[in-house]
Amino acid sequence: MASGGTVLDREVVRVMMAARSSPLNRLAPREREVLALMARGESNAAIARLLVVSDAAVRKHIGSIFTKLDLAPQMDGHRRVLAALAYLDR
Repeated sequence: MASGGTVLDREVVRVMMAARSSPLNRLAPREREVLALMARGESNAAIARLLVVSDAAVRKHIGSIFTKLDLAPQMDGHRRVLAALAYLDR
């Protein structure tokens, strides 16, 4: 702009705002790693082995992922699959 202002394309703003509001942004880096491995189809034991953590730590991360993605235990559908789909849909 000649007056020194800034112009942003509406689509750029929309994409930026959608990314900010994604529930995946609530996840800690380690939770993202666990979710990525879940989306790859890895079992809890395999995730623990790959990340060099205990099975209990993996279960804790998965529980936190479900909570942060608003995947309640009484939801229809398999929460692990729904979490993986949320990751893949990013």
